Amino acid sequence: MKIRLPRIASLPALLLAGILGGSPATAEPLTPIAEPGRPSISIIIDDLGNLRDRDLRAIRLPGAITYAFLPHTPHARELANLADRLGKEVMLHLPMEAMDHNRLGPGGLTLDMTRQQFLRQLRDNIAAVPHVAGINNHMGSLLTQHPGHMRWLMQALGEHDAFYFVDSYTTKASVAVQAANENWVPNIRRDVFLDSDRNREKIRAELKRTVRLAREHGIALAIGHPYPETLAVLEEELPRLAEEGIALLPVSQLLDQHMQRFRTWRAFLSP
Repeated sequence: MKIRLPRIASLPALLLAGILGGSPATAEPLTPIAEPGRPSISIIIDDLGNLRDRDLRAIRLPGAITYAFLPHTPHARELANLADRLGKEVMLHLPMEAMDHNRLGPGGLTLDMTRQQFLRQLRDNIAAVPHVAGINNHMGSLLTQHPGHMRWLMQALGEHDAFYFVDSYTTKASVAVQAANENWVPNIRRDVFLDSDRNREKIRAELKRTVRLAREHGIALAIGHPYPETLAVLEEELPRLAEEGIALLPVSQLLDQHMQRFRTWRAFLSP
């Protein structure tokens, strides 16, 4: 199944800088390059769409960060369009019911929905965020445990060749990856939460752990949030990744590497 790669924008840097309020160098779109054998990471910034100025700072981050927008939030459509013009990959951050029943916000998927209600809300959520390449769960420690609801989700995603799924892995009991595999939906699971603790040095340590996992396993996937502390650490550390021999890729490219490894492993085990 072919993964849709993000379109790399060709807007002039000065125009993009004007939109973002930054310098041309800050706004220049970068084309990520996946090199065979080079350790690669992806970083998703979740929870975007509610606070424009905060989220603009996140979109200014250098390199191929992937941005996950909550549906039906005040600035999701505008900022997803901007991220796409900058050549950044856009995801839908799909609200799913949690064990502690925290407030989901608009577009939430819950355990008490019928299949028809579930699929209608899913379609509305996808339509609310332009340029969606993939989906990850917002919360979801309850819903991702339920095979029936995950089957509904993956069957729907399987109808769209371009969509992939990232399990944010908010519970070890999640069956989302299994359901995605059963329905041939390209998928991957989160390795690291960067900012469960918002202390800057702990965020920096989690980013270094992401890099270490990539060196050990070839790839690693981290999720963070647009907290001031997280953005400050990423602004400092992202430019150093290339010097350390680490490729920063959009999730679709990291997932392509992941699926290639999976296919190689499966072929090795086959008679």
